[in-house]
Amino acid sequence: MASTQTRRHARLLTPAEVPEAAKMLRDGALVAFPTETVYGLGADATDGRAVARVFAAKGRPAFNPLIVHVAGADQVAALAVMDATARDLAARFWPGPLTLVLPLREGHGLSPLVTAGLDTVAIRVPAASLARDLLQRVGRPVAAPSANPSGRVSATRAAHVMDGLGDRVDAVLDGGPCGVGLESTILRTAPLALLRAGGLAVEEIEAALGRSLPRDITPGKVQAPGQLSSHYAPARPLRMGVRSRDRQAVLIGFGPVSGDLSLSESGDVIEAAARLFDLLHLADSLAAEKGADRIDVAPVPETGLGRAINDRLRRAAAPRDMPQP
Repeated sequence: MASTQTRRHARLLTPAEVPEAAKMLRDGALVAFPTETVYGLGADATDGRAVARVFAAKGRPAFNPLIVHVAGADQVAALAVMDATARDLAARFWPGPLTLVLPLREGHGLSPLVTAGLDTVAIRVPAASLARDLLQRVGRPVAAPSANPSGRVSATRAAHVMDGLGDRVDAVLDGGPCGVGLESTILRTAPLALLRAGGLAVEEIEAALGRSLPRDITPGKVQAPGQLSSHYAPARPLRMGVRSRDRQAVLIGFGPVSGDLSLSESGDVIEAAARLFDLLHLADSLAAEKGADRIDVAPVPETGLGRAINDRLRRAAAPRDMPQP
């Protein structure tokens, strides 16, 4: 008689259960939680075993570093060295969707897996109050990449996490949909460069700095999360810049281009950013229902958050350079 193995599913926690979520993280568990950008798959960043479980749960390459989340900028000094530019950016944009890549401080205490062998760490202070409450209660830095299988569409709702990682994590803290809906913008400060466009528009950063940002989006060596050429991919191939319907595809519209779904009927890139990953999940489901073999996306302008949207779409459309879970 064949044995039956019961699949373990994550506990779904409510905001009232933040103390329980914090205790679980301190005890080495994996807890997904919402930030203003996307849901993060949290682990105690000082616990090597817990961080290793993050890589295993996501199927993430070990050369791809993780973002460390802390409750306040005052907690950064123990982990990293902040130069004047970093301090200015932190004062202006933290809490918020900005990650700074900073030199590690001696005695930082982070698991080497978090930094993937680099001498820098990617760190941020999230704006979502539920995330900051959780981090404050944990009292330790929390490594939290996006809570999805590596290379797949990021999670902006608890249901996305449960669908993608529900049997690989211990709990999901349900804080509702994420307001920004795109991962954080990543900057290196020494030397200054944009490493990943994201939920904070580049124009805002340049205005604060009073100068343009050099770009280092896809360097030969991965320096920060989200720099793999193939990333954020739905299960089906994706094509960008499509203006007309094809019955073999699900069309995601934008502005005047109507589709089966729309990022923003009014052409608002902020609305489009918030809806992007949710619609990629929906498009995959709709394609399965229709028997479509591709997802098409209407053109999105390369301005403001449109840059980050197109960056994610280009990576989703790229040839799959790593096995998809």
